[in-house]
Amino acid sequence: MLYMRQLFYAILFLCLGFGVAGQALSALQFVTKNKTAMKSDEEKTNETWKKMLTPKQYYILREKGTEAPYSGELLMQKDEGLYRCVACGNELFSSEAKFDSHCGWPSFDKEIKAGKITIAADTSLGMQRTEIMCANCGGHLGHLFTDGPTNTGMRYCVNSVSLTFEPKNNEMLDTLVLGAGCFWCVEAFFQRLKGVVSVSSGYAGGEVENPSYEQVCSGTTGHAEVIRIAYNPAIITMETLLEVFFEMHDPTTVNRQGNDVGTQYRSVIFYKNDEEKKVAEQIIAAYTLQQKFDRLIVTTLEPFVLFYKAEDYHQNYYNENGNQPYCKLIIMPKLRKFEKLFADDIN
Repeated sequence: MLYMRQLFYAILFLCLGFGVAGQALSALQFVTKNKTAMKSDEEKTNETWKKMLTPKQYYILREKGTEAPYSGELLMQKDEGLYRCVACGNELFSSEAKFDSHCGWPSFDKEIKAGKITIAADTSLGMQRTEIMCANCGGHLGHLFTDGPTNTGMRYCVNSVSLTFEPKNNEMLDTLVLGAGCFWCVEAFFQRLKGVVSVSSGYAGGEVENPSYEQVCSGTTGHAEVIRIAYNPAIITMETLLEVFFEMHDPTTVNRQGNDVGTQYRSVIFYKNDEEKKVAEQIIAAYTLQQKFDRLIVTTLEPFVLFYKAEDYHQNYYNENGNQPYCKLIIMPKLRKFEKLFADDIN
């Protein structure tokens, strides 16, 4: 199904016709770090790491790869919290050290504490750079430059894939699970909202445990393609999230969004409690009274049970595959509409 969707839009696209270079750091005086702090995590074999990490994480952390600029999930992350090594959980950076360097990767002006990061000379790509690694597991994080705008003069340029974000006051966050058709589209909208900490694509509402994408696409599992939104209610409300939800898909078609047909593409709001159900009912009633849509709203309200996170290649899809025909033809126009309608709510 994934191949057929991509093939369809690739053909349609054709029919329609349509580094930051690293600085030399000769002036940087290398300081020898205490390498005896390396723990057993660094002694893991490549095969062990391959089992622990996703292919993308392995490529970045163990093979010293680099994610495409402006594609990382954490690039626009502005909430308070800690950034940890995704491989071992080592604390690396505080949100207080994060700044927008306009280079396409998350940037920090200092590590959270001395000894959390190790450095090494990197002469690849025909230039001299400073590689930064997690001091605990040795995972590749990115590079260090001396062009930072703060008083430290440093810019730790880090791959999002190397990091995981732990929000401050995590207990204050709430979650909402929504289905509005293909999760590639829906994810892209909510990722850009102020107060949204994370968005994960996955499956919910069915009876099959740990379903695969292929199983869900068969339409026999009862699951819908959904997104799980983690958000800060002090910054953005459930009402605003549902306003975006109803604006950015067609809630009047049963088991269908555009060319995507099946129960897995149903319009659905999963509620965790009576309060959430009441909020959703009130919004639907208000839209019905206003005759906001030409047809009746058929969005279902279903009790939330479990969320199954989708395969890694579905996560952050638009940001990492913006040049794909499906993204250009389907997601990009909707994103432009979203940016106009919710300009005041976007990061």
